[in-house]
Amino acid sequence: MYKQFSKNDKAFTGLEAAIVLIAFVVVAAVFSYVMLGAGFYTTQKSQEVVHTGVQQASSSLISSGDVIVRASTSDGNASEIYFYLANTAGGSDVDLNKTLITYTDTDDFETHALATNNSTDTDFWNYSRVIQTGDAYNLVESGEKYKLSVNLSNAEDGFTLPTTNEVVKVEVKPPEGAVLVLERTMPPALTGGKYYSVY
Repeated sequence: MYKQFSKNDKAFTGLEAAIVLIAFVVVAAVFSYVMLGAGFYTTQKSQEVVHTGVQQASSSLISSGDVIVRASTSDGNASEIYFYLANTAGGSDVDLNKTLITYTDTDDFETHALATNNSTDTDFWNYSRVIQTGDAYNLVESGEKYKLSVNLSNAEDGFTLPTTNEVVKVEVKPPEGAVLVLERTMPPALTGGKYYSVY
């Protein structure tokens, strides 16, 4: 009877199968955890990319009203450009101190950052707040309106003032977000010291 009992190894087959099954379950659990972690990481990164792309592609600034040019004291040329900026609905705040202004016409190309003193006499461009809702003077926040002045007379040497019927382009380049482009055609006549709306 002892010999019959010692030669019976049917129970070991079931134990081995259980061990192999447990090993498969553990390996599958570890593998699925790794795959889920990689999936969550990829999803998170994709979401960040989408949010960053939307923020970079959408403009936070819009033109609010007409673009006005002032003719220089000599007839036939424009020396200053004025326009108003506001924040888009739901747009993020824009720091004008870190914004660039680019001017382009038939003969000239100028890019200027804001000067430190924001003087209206010697700078290429400056700004002033017209409607205030927030505390920071340099931030275009929701509900605020700013007047920007581009003084073409303060451009670099060799700059020629735009003349009648000339197409000019002013680009407002905030530190984040899309560029606001204002392209206008000078009027057919410019009388010294007068102001004109351009379209």
